[in-house]
Amino acid sequence: MSSSQTRAIQNYRARLSDRGLARFEVLGRDADRDLIRLLARRLAENGPESARLRAAVNDTINGEPPKKGGILAALRRSPLVGAEIEIARRREEGREIDL
Repeated sequence: MSSSQTRAIQNYRARLSDRGLARFEVLGRDADRDLIRLLARRLAENGPESARLRAAVNDTINGEPPKKGGILAALRRSPLVGAEIEIARRREEGREIDL
């Protein structure tokens, strides 16, 4: 490889490093190539979706059971919390059926 090519690769990897990214190689099944690339691309975005994806993959790989109380936590984050909505229904016996 010529010195200009080597320098170009070093510059490229330095720019990646400045962005907090690293280039690496993994071994896997040929059928999983697109999946691994898509996963890596999504994780590199480093947004809220990538954080959720990273947590899901970590939980799956580590074999930890899902955390309890997820539904309750979601309900507590609801915009209706504190709205003091009264949910009351009239109690009816039902309708008469003519058999």
